[in-house]
Amino acid sequence: MKKLIQHTGTKNQYVFSVLSVGIVSVLFLFTRSYLDYTVIGYLLLVLVSILAIFLDIYAVLLAAVLSALIMDFLFIKPYYTLHVETAKDTLLLLLFFIIALINAVLTYKIRKANQLAHAKEAKLHTMKLYNTLLDSLSHELRTPIATIMGAVGTLQEKSTHLSEENHVKLLSEMEKASLRLNHQVENLLNMSRLESGYIKPKMDWCDVKELVYNVLDNLKEELIHHRIKVKIADYLPLFKLDYGLTEQIIYNLVFNASQYTPKGALIEIEIEYNPEVNFELEEDEVMTCKIVIADDGDGFPEEEINKVFDKFYRLQQSKTGGTGLGLSIVKGFVEAQKGKVFLESKEEGGAVFTIAFPATVMQTNSISNE
Repeated sequence: MKKLIQHTGTKNQYVFSVLSVGIVSVLFLFTRSYLDYTVIGYLLLVLVSILAIFLDIYAVLLAAVLSALIMDFLFIKPYYTLHVETAKDTLLLLLFFIIALINAVLTYKIRKANQLAHAKEAKLHTMKLYNTLLDSLSHELRTPIATIMGAVGTLQEKSTHLSEENHVKLLSEMEKASLRLNHQVENLLNMSRLESGYIKPKMDWCDVKELVYNVLDNLKEELIHHRIKVKIADYLPLFKLDYGLTEQIIYNLVFNASQYTPKGALIEIEIEYNPEVNFELEEDEVMTCKIVIADDGDGFPEEEINKVFDKFYRLQQSKTGGTGLGLSIVKGFVEAQKGKVFLESKEEGGAVFTIAFPATVMQTNSISNE
């Protein structure tokens, strides 16, 4: 109700104000033989206070004035006239009017003060998040930049005689630093696209098996000390997905697994076609494409699982570095394709990310007809 009234135009707020006072007054009209008019006055004051919580100030003032007039017209004798016979009733009516106005203004100001306080708190929270991001970026960007600059400086020094092996090593370090830098910039650009609502999936037939091996090839340096296991059925059909978004989803999950698991850890990637999997969704929707990325690392603390997809969130016990954008981008890119993403920790240790898409399917034996 609150959101509905807040999105109502000014004119409609006046109408709502008049209708509220009118309806309540008509209801009280049937009880004026049993209730003293002072009690009805208190109840009308309560109504004005409730309206002040939701409406703009002028609509509330209208309710206060209207309540005072109705109080006089319907509930103070003589009925159906604005004439007041006794000084006591005149004073009562005047006090009712003043209290209603003061009550309306004070309630409205309290509401505005609360809104300003919440807005200020939200702004401070946002600033804290962005400061966290900048602090992270100062590390995440400075390290590869320093690597590249140092390698370039060494290569440019004419007095330094490098062996072929060291020359190749420096070029390799520059390449890895460039890829790391590019990954961070891509994450920032992707988050910007998500926040602006610019993400519009371009659905086309995707060979998810080929996509997975492309990601693994791009991350071969990060995965050099990990064990990789890929489980994909030979008969896997083509899925209609956004290739670029899906590739970034798998890339971020595998990259995170490589960064936050110890050397020698196992990273498993499994792709399934199972049109009967529904993951207990509220809507009756069939998820045809299922992607599971699991590891045998430390997993996630149970109390933090619901927070890991939040923007800028990093685990309390995680190592330094990282921007906290990778998993929030995963969630955004999955939902942009009407999919779902789930995270759970294995009892024996490790994390399991499950992604499901309601993708259209084409069996590979019909490719020639496309």
